[in-house]
Amino acid sequence: MTPEKLSLPPELLEAVRRISGTEHLLVALDFDGTLSPIVDRAEDARPLPRSAAALEALAELPRTTTALISGRALDSLRLVASPPANTLLIGSHGAEVWLGEGSLGLELDDEQRTKLAAVREVLAEIVNIAPGTLLEDKPAGVVLHTRMADDDVAEDAVEAAMRVLREHPGVYLKTGKRVLETSVVHASKGEAVEFLRQATGATAILFAGDDVTDEDALGRLLGDDVGIKVGLDFTQAHYRVEAPVHVAELLEALLGERRQVTAQA
Repeated sequence: MTPEKLSLPPELLEAVRRISGTEHLLVALDFDGTLSPIVDRAEDARPLPRSAAALEALAELPRTTTALISGRALDSLRLVASPPANTLLIGSHGAEVWLGEGSLGLELDDEQRTKLAAVREVLAEIVNIAPGTLLEDKPAGVVLHTRMADDDVAEDAVEAAMRVLREHPGVYLKTGKRVLETSVVHASKGEAVEFLRQATGATAILFAGDDVTDEDALGRLLGDDVGIKVGLDFTQAHYRVEAPVHVAELLEALLGERRQVTAQA
């Protein structure tokens, strides 16, 4: 049975055709809300089968590098995404990097570990009195999840956490869709995109993401790159699709164009 075809904007399809001709293509993608639909329980997220298949095929093409850039910790990202073996991984918004065998894990110093323990204590106190909120531990931070809380409870919990943690030097805060990300390591998806450009020698990058933190990456793209916002929120991206199912079609279109280009080389 042929997968249902959705209609991507003509200007996006033209951008896909253009970037497919670059010498070395980096396909860098957010995971949650991009390859996978947003779910209530983070551990239940999985990539859409069409997206997973297209990403795996892209990873096998010559002069083409695939990467996932996620707010998730690397262990969580591997578990839910099951990425192709040669796909590069950036976790914890850039604080964790995996470029293949031999990549070093993230190590905190004593001061950072002390800060992290203090952050967790603050957030644990909030979760204890805010029904529907929960914590997720990461190597360099703690995440306050509010997706299952009532709107007023979620808003109050995030506001209280930010008010206290802003007084903690060396603690970095990021807000996203029903989450508050904390970290004792300064990192961003924008820095991750720039790092991957240099590490891979990419001549152009296609990046897609749905969350506020993905705007950091979209803002670092250059003239030959293609940035895609997933969803209807405000963005600085030049292109937009509505949902992860459209990302699947986007990746299939990119795969078809890139296959032709690399076959001719």
